[in-house]
Formats: sequence, structure tokens, C-alpha cells
Amino acid sequence: MAASVLVEKKKLKHPPLEIHYLGDRALRQPAKRIAKVDEEIRQLARKMLRTMYSAEGIGLAAPQVATNKQLIVIDLEPDNAANQPLVLINPKVTRASKELCSGQEGCLSIPGVYLDVVRPAAIEVAFKDENGRPQKIQAADLLARAIQHEMDHLTGVLFVDRVENALALNQELQKNGFSAGDVQHFA
Repeated sequence: MAASVLVEKKKLKHPPLEIHYLGDRALRQPAKRIAKVDEEIRQLARKMLRTMYSAEGIGLAAPQVATNKQLIVIDLEPDNAANQPLVLINPKVTRASKELCSGQEGCLSIPGVYLDVVRPAAIEVAFKDENGRPQKIQAADLLARAIQHEMDHLTGVLFVDRVENALALNQELQKNGFSAGDVQHFA
């Protein structure tokens, strides 16, 4: 990956973008494809990475910062300066395993809520990198889960929409000050 979007992995007192929370309409808008990968898109990716690191997250999608574009950033090792983040523009799952697995997920847009979600265990994703070049990656385990979670944001879906345990979901949402009425069930 090119170093064109690398940023220092540190927590900023004033991150460049504001993360929107469950209940905000911006999170439910389908994101638009990015027609041209240019410096403006790279700048957005840098701001998203700085915001994600500041919030101590491992993934962030443009709709979470009220930007209606198909752009996600992921870094499973935010404490490892040598690990380069992934920037996925217009990502599309081209293959998904039949094997499903359940795993705990959380979201920067729903702080404090962690619940199990069932997803394909492995996926193949086609996307453009920050230089506009077509790429394909195979992802399994946490990376597959993180990519699927962030890609859901691009269609206005949040992880809580996929939670099958309604009782646990309602308890967690209430405990953290969110409304169960903001959940759209897709499970």
C-alpha cells in the first residue's frame, strides 16, 4: 500500500471529523459510489483515520462521519505503527464463505454496546485503493468481520440491526442511553 494516506496513530483531543450516533439519519443513508479517486478522497481517508484512532476504533465508514461516500478505513492493529491501515473505496464482496461464525461487535456510532452478530467467516472483497487502483483481498476472522461491519454502514445498516438476541440488544441499548426504536431488524 502506498504511504499517501498514512497518518500518525495517536489520539487527538480534537479529531477532524465528528462521529454520528445511533438515531442520526446520516447513518441510515445509502452511500454513493466514488467516481474519481483524487486528493480530496485521500484527504477524507486521512481525516477518517485520525478520527478513528482518536476514538480508539479499528474501523470507520464515511457515513459515520455524515459523508455520503463508499469509503471505509480499517486498522486491526492501531497500536502498531508498522501496520498500515486498509483504505477501501467502493468495496464489494465478491465471495463469502458458507461457513458462518458468531462474534462480538461494537461500533463507534453506538459506544458501549457490544453484542454477538453472525456473519460469513471469510470473504473476498474487490475495491479501489487510495490511488484508485483495483484491488482484491481475501479476509477471514476479525478482518472479514470488520470489513463486513463497515460495509454495512455503506448501505445504512448497523450491527445492532443484525443482532438476533432481542432481549440482550434492548438491555444493552437502554443501559447505554440508546433507543431500541432506532434499530431496524435484518437478522
